[in-house]
Amino acid sequence: MKILAIDTSCDETAAAVTEETAILSNVVWSQASAHAKFGGVMPSLAQRMHEERIDWVINKALKNAQCSMSDVQCLAVTAGPGLAIALEVGIRRAKELARELKIPLIPVNHVEGHVLSPLAFSRGIKGGGIVFPAIGLVVSGKHTDVILIKKIGDYEILAETMDDALGEALDKAARMLGLGYPGGAILEKMAKEGNPKMYPLPLPMARREEKNAFSYSGLKTAFFRLTESLNRASRQAGLSKEQIQDLAAVFQDRAFEHVVRISARIIQDLKDKEYKIKDLLVGGGVGANVELRNRLRKMANELDLKVHFPYSTRLYGDNAAMIGVAAGFNIQDLRFRIQDLNLIDREPRARIDKGFKREENK
Repeated sequence: MKILAIDTSCDETAAAVTEETAILSNVVWSQASAHAKFGGVMPSLAQRMHEERIDWVINKALKNAQCSMSDVQCLAVTAGPGLAIALEVGIRRAKELARELKIPLIPVNHVEGHVLSPLAFSRGIKGGGIVFPAIGLVVSGKHTDVILIKKIGDYEILAETMDDALGEALDKAARMLGLGYPGGAILEKMAKEGNPKMYPLPLPMARREEKNAFSYSGLKTAFFRLTESLNRASRQAGLSKEQIQDLAAVFQDRAFEHVVRISARIIQDLKDKEYKIKDLLVGGGVGANVELRNRLRKMANELDLKVHFPYSTRLYGDNAAMIGVAAGFNIQDLRFRIQDLNLIDREPRARIDKGFKREENK
């Protein structure tokens, strides 16, 4: 079954065509450069740019998949979580197409898309089997979640952020160093040349790991004070390139140590309770960071887990292919089929462990 998927959850306008776990096309139009001068996403601008580009990405996705709208048998759209007025653009267009084509429309949770993104593969390529229950780790600009995947469609959040998500914290650290927005990828580049032990920074949630939560506010504050003290010491000359590289490495080191340490403890606790966890699925934009992936591989090896990452870097950030793959799994479950399109609405604070509003629970 060919699925046309749409994602407008934040500042990427995306469309894709999928068939089961195969990705036939995956088109993403990034708005990052338009938002950069504001130092973050401007909601009204994001909405307007989605409206301007949504038909273009849909047509491009169909063309790249070498199919037409008449070949599409199902539609999928991100219904949440995300930026409300951005979500609205994708949902509205998906509803219009569903009515026009008289085909089903499946609302998909954006975080579930990230969790299942390692199960997506390109045309003609099949992935390895996953044993459930499994662990999902989502590391993105808005989410840092450890999720127990009992089976596809049945999730339990074991840990989540109390404040900033990992990706958001990296972007804010980059901004403090004058690296622009979004700065996570630039911070990674700088960190490769820096010394992660050059300056002292606190490890988040030290001696409070039992809370099963992530927090980056304290680390961010300590980093701000450190950069300010170094700026004052430079007598208005500003930070040198070497200092910026070292600071980037220090912040990244502490941030990654935090997420790996909390995740490892949670997984070990599950194993101690005789959960037969064999697989770890990692999704989200920060997963593209090579250093983080290396640390997660090391952790997985120590815990006797097989770790799974998306096969393509295009699947780490926001995209519609992961939404189509998630819909492909969910369409087999009657609970996810909604006949009344009026029941599908934006849910900006949707949780992966809670279903969307449906006819049976009105």
